[in-house]
Parts: sequence; C-alpha cells; structure tokens
Amino acid sequence: MYETIPEFGIKRENEEFRNGGVAIVYDPKTNLYAVGKHTEDGCFRLFGGGVDEGEDIKEGVLREVIEESGLYDFERVEYLASAMAHYYNVLRKVNRVAKAACFIVILKSTDLRDVHLEEHEKFTLHWTTAEDILKNWEGNNQNKDLDHWVYFLNKGIARIKELKL
Repeated sequence: MYETIPEFGIKRENEEFRNGGVAIVYDPKTNLYAVGKHTEDGCFRLFGGGVDEGEDIKEGVLREVIEESGLYDFERVEYLASAMAHYYNVLRKVNRVAKAACFIVILKSTDLRDVHLEEHEKFTLHWTTAEDILKNWEGNNQNKDLDHWVYFLNKGIARIKELKL
C-alpha cells in the first residue's frame, strides 16, 4: 500500500531540494515536548534536518536530535508521516523544497549529552506543551513555512494519545 504524501507551503523560485526529517520528541514523565527555541525571535522548531548521502532517514533524524538537543535516551522511535514541504530555511537563508519524514521519539529519560550545533543553528533546548508549540507557530507562520510541522505535531499528539502515555 502506498502512502499519500501531502504537500505544504508556498512554492518559491530557486528552491533547493533536500531529503530530511524531523522528530516529535516527547517526555511521558512530564507530558512535555522538546523543541529548539530560536535565540533571536523565540520561534520553536522541531529537531531534525537534512540527511547525509547514503544515510538512513531514521538514523539521520536521530543523529540530528542528539546533536541539536543533547537528548539521546530513547524508549521508542517510530515513523509517523511524510510530507513535501516548500519553505524558506531561515537558518541557511535559502528557499527549500524537501521530502520530510517525521518520527515520534518517546524518551526514556531527559539525560543530556553535549550539543553540537552548526554555526547557523541559534537555538536552545526548550520544554513546552503541544498547545504552546501550536500557539507559537501560529504567530510565526505568515508564509506557511511551518504548515508541515503543524501537520506532523497534530499526528504526533494523536499517536501519543493512542499509546496512552
């Protein structure tokens, strides 16, 4: 059976294609989600990014979660959904189109390792509720660049309810 992949965002000129993915990172002990909070504008972001050539998408997303957040102690990781996303990458200052996969990551603990952010990645680990993430995105989504994240988060919330965590 084939998965229907929805498309989000506004098509732009000179889009660069990138395969990648993100994670919905959830701590069942606190009922909070881990996101990156931009130091400049306070916008929340999901942890993830592009995958390297030949890298498995799941492994690449988990690598990004560990590098960007420091979180590494995962209880459960499962594929959630994919989407085609047109967006402006504010960190790299480039128009992108990406086939993005989303995984739900349930934490065993919130133990941390050192983060390894790239120079353009200006955010810190932040714990918050799903409602606050959606509210934050509502105020930062004028160009529909975050629509695929909203789609993924809503699917993640539903899956967490199914798992009764």
